[in-house]
Amino acid sequence: MWAIRRSEEVTHDVRVTRARAEALCIAGLAFSGLYALATLPFAPSLLGSHPVLLELLRGSTPAMVAGGAFARVGQASLVLALLAPLPTLFMADPFLFWAGRIWGPEVVGMIGGKRRSARSLRWQARAQHWSEHYGSWVLLFSYFLPVPSALILAGAGWTGMPVRRFVVLDLAGTSLWIVTNVLLGYLVGQSAVDVAKAIGHYSLYVSIALVVLVVVISARRSRLPDSPDPAAPG
Repeated sequence: MWAIRRSEEVTHDVRVTRARAEALCIAGLAFSGLYALATLPFAPSLLGSHPVLLELLRGSTPAMVAGGAFARVGQASLVLALLAPLPTLFMADPFLFWAGRIWGPEVVGMIGGKRRSARSLRWQARAQHWSEHYGSWVLLFSYFLPVPSALILAGAGWTGMPVRRFVVLDLAGTSLWIVTNVLLGYLVGQSAVDVAKAIGHYSLYVSIALVVLVVVISARRSRLPDSPDPAAPG
């Protein structure tokens, strides 16, 4: 009798621990998504005036390219342009890895919004294929591959990658992406600066257009029916 009661207590504790882990993981992912939306209106105005600050706030590709270009013409620090995007780009990664550990391949549907849609199943197959067959290399070059990096990060979790290896490879891959974009802007130089300042000049209109675009795309995605599931890659 005691053994049965003890087993029930252990089962209850496991369920409570899992529920807490799920809640914390969902909260972290939700915060990352809300943060990205909240900082979106600042992107156009900061791109042409303070691209390094925009790198820190959003870590976007245009911000990194502009940061490198501004550094080339002496209007920004190259070191700061390389370091600023790292915290923001890395912010959601541990939660995506954790989500993969908790929910396994089903997390693909959770990220995509429809757990059993043809699209989520297709991405699940691709992410699982890349993660299982190429392992660490996939994570290192996740930003450059034709698979959403969020799914690769989650795939590292559900395929059992050790946490220490994940952190090292994710930081290395994120740094490689930052260096590539900042270096591109540095090589382009003044031309990229002129484009960024032109965007900043019309920042109000661009901000409004971005917000409208996000709303329209979200509305369309929620209404579109699932497409037929094509054959997944081997």
